Amino acid sequence: MSSAASTLVLLPGLLCDDEVWAEQQAALYESCDIVIGRFGMLDRIEHMASHVLRTVAAQRFALAGHSMGGRVALEVLRQAPERVLGLALLDSGVAPLASNQAGDEERRGRHELLALAQREGMEVMARQWVAPMVHPDVWGTPLFERMVAMIARSDPDRFAAQINALLQRPDAEPVLRTLHCPLLLLCGQQDRWSPPDRHRAMQALVPGAALRIIEHCGHMSPMEQPQAVSGALVQWLMHCGHVR
Repeated sequence: MSSAASTLVLLPGLLCDDEVWAEQQAALYESCDIVIGRFGMLDRIEHMASHVLRTVAAQRFALAGHSMGGRVALEVLRQAPERVLGLALLDSGVAPLASNQAGDEERRGRHELLALAQREGMEVMARQWVAPMVHPDVWGTPLFERMVAMIARSDPDRFAAQINALLQRPDAEPVLRTLHCPLLLLCGQQDRWSPPDRHRAMQALVPGAALRIIEHCGHMSPMEQPQAVSGALVQWLMHCGHVR
């Protein structure tokens, strides 16, 4: 029977959908009620977080976000800390867009991918985008094709909205500094987008935070190493007192 004490909200990353959490849903469905966040055409992290808070029925829940979903999870915590029993950030970060050359390069890179999607279609863009994002052993596999198909289900308008959200992302470091619930930080050892050093820096902000670096894994950890990710989430949920 559903209860607030057994609800886990999973937030997907940029252009991802339920597929990114498929293995975690299968592994955890007996332990908790799972809700997958959906962002539609929303184009600000703050609006995505508000939508999550409006649409999740449970008054209190554990919250996990992957990549952009981690940014949304942090904003959920900023807006309604009393509702979050525990936070898990997978392959994510806290910093806003840099105001230097690195920020200019990020903006240019994201808009180049958007232009490619508009010009040649989402699947062409996905194949170019996913390859450097994952561990090289994923290239050319059925798993790679699942990732491409997931992204290709979206469209350039949604891509543009989510790019806007990421380029205007708020500084979430203050949220971590005031965190008062169990925190899991997890990333792939070979994640080039949100590397281990970024997660170690986040761990230093939160005494007692758990850090898991997943071997043989790039940025798409829930799909690349699903068993390791599910196991880490189970341990975190136990620390949250959040399994039934």
